[in-house]
Amino acid sequence: MVKNGPALQMTSLICTLQDHGDDVNWCAFSAKLLATCSGDKTLRIYNTHDFSELPFSPLSGHGYSVHCCCFSACGQFLASCSTDATTLVWSMDTGEIEAVLEHPGRSPVRTCALSPDSAHLVSGASNGTLALWDFPSKQLRRTGAVNDTTLVACSFSPCSQVFMTGSTYGDLRLWDLDLNQLHAEKNAHDLGVTCCTFAPSILSGGQVVQFHLASCGQDSLLKIWTINKFYSGAYNMQLLHTLTGQSAPVLSCAYSSDGQLLVSGSVDKTVTVYDAKNAVLLYTLKQHERYVTACSFSPTTPLIATGSMDKTVNIWRLEDGCSGGKSLPEKSALTSSEGRTSAGRSKLLVSDWSEDDVSAWLVEEGLGGLVDKFVANNIDGTELLSLTKETLASEMHIESVGLRSKLLRKVEELKSDSVCSGIPDEFLCPITRELMREPVIAADGYSYEREAIESWINTKNRSSPMTNLPLLTTLLTPNHTLKMAIGRWKTTN
Repeated sequence: MVKNGPALQMTSLICTLQDHGDDVNWCAFSAKLLATCSGDKTLRIYNTHDFSELPFSPLSGHGYSVHCCCFSACGQFLASCSTDATTLVWSMDTGEIEAVLEHPGRSPVRTCALSPDSAHLVSGASNGTLALWDFPSKQLRRTGAVNDTTLVACSFSPCSQVFMTGSTYGDLRLWDLDLNQLHAEKNAHDLGVTCCTFAPSILSGGQVVQFHLASCGQDSLLKIWTINKFYSGAYNMQLLHTLTGQSAPVLSCAYSSDGQLLVSGSVDKTVTVYDAKNAVLLYTLKQHERYVTACSFSPTTPLIATGSMDKTVNIWRLEDGCSGGKSLPEKSALTSSEGRTSAGRSKLLVSDWSEDDVSAWLVEEGLGGLVDKFVANNIDGTELLSLTKETLASEMHIESVGLRSKLLRKVEELKSDSVCSGIPDEFLCPITRELMREPVIAADGYSYEREAIESWINTKNRSSPMTNLPLLTTLLTPNHTLKMAIGRWKTTN
């Protein structure tokens, strides 16, 4: 493993799956499963808890090589496409085939993608034809074509209303659900596109809604694009970054579920992990023995799967060096409750204090006589900050008005110290202005505390708290990178 740039995670190989008998062509995660597909005509399904293979795996239904697979949003279904000119829909409850979608013209199907809302499935074929299917009914809705090329890449936008295709001719084309071509970026990759993927977040402001897209190709480049949708209905596309971390054609790319990281696999046998926002190379991973053809991030855990022509799938874990895991010392003043010093406690936010921390603080502030009452009521840091005159009197039975007032003054000083402690503004929820515990990214591109934005959406008619514009979707994506950054900040400040 080679580290580059401001690496925020430790990356470790946790297991290698060696069940396929031919090249691994694609891998895809749902919340609980990993699917892989291969030139051996099969798909294999694993439980992401321990990467044991499910009882109904492998799935055998295709007559030729399986090129691509993707899960429905809920993980109930898996779609796969093949040289046999079909896209199959599988039940993840039983492993049975739910539907056989025969591509118009019976051309080999090279790519397929499901919309985030699971309403549509698109498949692209070797003869340049596109098929758009209504996914719930499995009925063909529309067909289209790009002449004189092979479609090898496809990705839906996070709003599910448009999708991008990439071809061996080197162009990227944006389509709506009526298969109207909204934009064509010709020569996006010299010698051909190999993969494209939308970032999961939507940015909006003024008269523009903005998406990010990553694409890679035979030119050995990974590119990040900005796609602007204007309220007039027009679209344009601009190149934002060109990433040159690999020395041979880049065959696959994928965003993390929070859009903060970008992974790619190459003919040079490497896997690269980038900070997508700043276009900085974080890691180059060297474990595969042949071309890396597939890569995918788990939506729920800090895991990456990479597939290769060496017939294996590697599972990598991104570990925060300060919140547990292999890089954390076995004994730490910040994680061990035994002998935690006041200096150690001061590095924690008050809301993270244990009951022992609260007791130690009471003694330091000359309020040691209250320790027994606090222990009896299981008062930790969060409870301490929420104390009121009423709860002190009626629930904790502290009869002295002076003692109650002194305690509340000390608590207010704690709150004031916390506000003035230099918490980075991006760590504070824009709604509550409190440090986030479960940050999520909303459709406006901003991160919020999950509970706060869910309450906002339920009561504010789906407008953005930051822009006042309508949220195009209420989909909330966990911001794992921000959560880990907050964890690191809490242990070092």
